[in-house]
Amino acid sequence: MPHQHPSPRIWDISPPVHEGAPVFPGDTPYRQRWAAAIGPGCPVNVSEITLSPHVGAHADAPLHYDAGGDTIGTVSLVPFLGPCRVIHAIDCGPLIEWRHIEHALAELPPRVLVRTYRAMPVDRWDGQLSAYAPATIERLADLGVQLVGIDTASIDPADSKTLDSHQVIRRRGLRVLENLVLDDVAEGDYELIALPLKLTTADASPVRAILRELSFQ
Repeated sequence: MPHQHPSPRIWDISPPVHEGAPVFPGDTPYRQRWAAAIGPGCPVNVSEITLSPHVGAHADAPLHYDAGGDTIGTVSLVPFLGPCRVIHAIDCGPLIEWRHIEHALAELPPRVLVRTYRAMPVDRWDGQLSAYAPATIERLADLGVQLVGIDTASIDPADSKTLDSHQVIRRRGLRVLENLVLDDVAEGDYELIALPLKLTTADASPVRAILRELSFQ
């Protein structure tokens, strides 16, 4: 019989999405109702959902932070698929500074995900979330990074009105993933798969973000 290689290990880094899932204050929460139900004369269940595209793990489009920016359905998928590095900056405080991640930057792949929580609060809004310092994103862009991710709801502080890190992303042409769950992911290199939906007019898209191990043949 031919030798069967074991399947690569997969980490699901997406938080659960359901009614009550936390959203940015004022944003549209997830809601679901049944438009059709299995019964006499109806062979299927069909639901209707209402949600912000920023619920759960999601990819921001340039349109989110640039009035003339591209929608999420028109951006390249390349940054959302490929080798990435998970870096721990647990309990780093309000901002991820360069000193929090510089221990893990040798031979950096073009995607970087930073873990800041010991346990990501999937069931509540955290107004004290950690964010990226704009200078950190600038320096990552200088190293060729195409995408940055974080296990909080935003790469900017929750109360920011200027969105300085988002503006670095805009100016440098990077992509961003937010609301990832990295609790069970060790520092190291993985394959990222986190494709946004082809929402042709939207400012963001939910993603089912996963990591797949690289060390398999």
